[in-house]
Amino acid sequence: MESMARPNPVVKIILVLMLLFIAVIALFPFFALLLASFKPSTELLRYGLNLKLQAHLLSFKNYIYLFQEGAKYLIWYKNSLVITIIGTILSLFFSSMVGYALAVYDFKGKNVVFILVLAVMMIPMEILMLPLYKLMVSFKMINTYWGVIVPIMVAPVAIFFFRQYALGLPKELLDAARIDGCSEFKIFFNIMVPLMKPAFGAMAILQAMGYWNSFLWPTVILRTEDMFTLPIGLSGLLTPYGNNYDILISGSLLTILPIIILFIFFQRYFISGLTVGGVKG
Repeated sequence: MESMARPNPVVKIILVLMLLFIAVIALFPFFALLLASFKPSTELLRYGLNLKLQAHLLSFKNYIYLFQEGAKYLIWYKNSLVITIIGTILSLFFSSMVGYALAVYDFKGKNVVFILVLAVMMIPMEILMLPLYKLMVSFKMINTYWGVIVPIMVAPVAIFFFRQYALGLPKELLDAARIDGCSEFKIFFNIMVPLMKPAFGAMAILQAMGYWNSFLWPTVILRTEDMFTLPIGLSGLLTPYGNNYDILISGSLLTILPIIILFIFFQRYFISGLTVGGVKG
């Protein structure tokens, strides 16, 4: 038993070295991106992709351009933040309620609704794009934040995940709360939502990443530069008349900051939420 409690030091060292090696490989693209963001494009692409650490070539010119001359960058950043924050909050709100209802309540057609949710999960977004676009035109939501947010506001994957998680919650709490006179909304918001924190944490990260990195649907909906999100705006830096790779890399590097901050904030819920939600049911 003692040998099981204390792993062999040699094995432990080998495991640590392997993990360090994997970590270096995983972090190398980020290091390359960081290094390239401080270089001018003429040096970055000289003799292929130049990722040598040349201190005399490094400067903040690309970032200064983004925040001073490239004024649209801040507008794109703001648009992405607004769409991501509103879309994620609404997605968590509606998806959790639908998933919870499918897990807890018994009603006619419940299984049909759940099968429809699963079916929508299997349909690619590209197939739904044309009818969704016509719907947005009829609702006059073209070139608006709501045109990007509403069609993917209730995510089938999130509904499925919340349902699986809610199936594992103790139903005795529901009966006890009803005996005490709680309404169904009060039971959900005051009792079940706190118990579902890991699920909310995990889905908050995944839904926010979906909205933040979304490119195809916003490209269809958004028309003017003032409404562009970061992925659309940055893609415009690559043109047939010249590619601003240095500005593109610097701008792309800054786009990962909100997701890193979000992950740090919800990381304690992320693993437990995915693990429990993925196996229950």
